[in-house]
Amino acid sequence: MSFFKNLFGKHTDNNASVLAAPLAGEAVAISQVNDPTFSEEILGKGVAIKPTGNQIMAPCDGTVEMMFDTGHAVSMTSSQGAEILIHVGLETVSLKGKHYQVHAGNGDKVTKGQLLITFDREAIAAEGFDTITPIVICNSDQFSNITIHTGTVNPGDDLITLTK
Repeated sequence: MSFFKNLFGKHTDNNASVLAAPLAGEAVAISQVNDPTFSEEILGKGVAIKPTGNQIMAPCDGTVEMMFDTGHAVSMTSSQGAEILIHVGLETVSLKGKHYQVHAGNGDKVTKGQLLITFDREAIAAEGFDTITPIVICNSDQFSNITIHTGTVNPGDDLITLTK
């Protein structure tokens, strides 16, 4: 097996899928998010990124289920069935779209790395909002194991490994 692993690159078990970091920053445990909806995993298991970048990219191939009009959040379903919520900042819905630009719409088929949202991180922070960005698997109960990768990440880096 190691011959094929070396020949074909990273091996993931057939029941596993890897979601990429949708933005640059520092990936931290979701328990560090200052909002119990996320930190207590009410919506599902996940991770959060303290952003250093200003773009949200698709973490995998899939379909945009709901692009919020305000641009502060997007939900999508991966081609493997993971229901993913990416929420840019805390309480940012109250900005009513200010500092956000949407690049994909409801029902759009997207590919890993495709631009979904751009945002002005500095302007959002200057208005007093926490820009930490939770990435939540809303159907966590459908996976036997969810492994979170923390530390410095760039878009496309492994972030969450899901095993059915």
